[in-house]
Amino acid sequence: MKTLVDQMGFYAAYHQDPRNKATHFVGVPAIMLSLFIPLSWLRVEVGGVTVTAAILLAAAVLAYYLTLDVPLALVAAAVTAVLVYIGNLIALEPMSVGITWFLVLFVGGWILQLVGHSFEGRKPALTANLFQIFVAPIFLCAEVFFALGYKPRLRSATQQRALELRASAGLPQEGHT
Repeated sequence: MKTLVDQMGFYAAYHQDPRNKATHFVGVPAIMLSLFIPLSWLRVEVGGVTVTAAILLAAAVLAYYLTLDVPLALVAAAVTAVLVYIGNLIALEPMSVGITWFLVLFVGGWILQLVGHSFEGRKPALTANLFQIFVAPIFLCAEVFFALGYKPRLRSATQQRALELRASAGLPQEGHT
């Protein structure tokens, strides 16, 4: 299993431009929320508790995050819980409402991602490694930690790894500005 620095360094290599990062702070949660809507339609009752596919996916991803970094995983868990809750509320609405929200959030989120990558001048990280779709949320949590001055060693190591990967690919050390 790759380390947190390896995962985030690879992702950061595709996300150096601040405008790209900004679009991801809206686009990634929008896409996550969109996916939690149809996943909330898949539900079973277990001992009087409703369990949805959204909850199961979120739990699996968060369990992975816990193996990488507990504080980041806890922040990701809080954000994810809110998104799962909202996704479930939308899923309980009539199907036409749920489908509309799904489409608006999914398409809108991806448009934001692509706009961000036009600033970056580089394709999204998931085009090189589909698993990066699961790294995006914890990366954004880490970016918040970094902005607040937390985890400076992780920030430094992540940025160093990103710059190494960009150099090996013959890319500028920062995104287009």
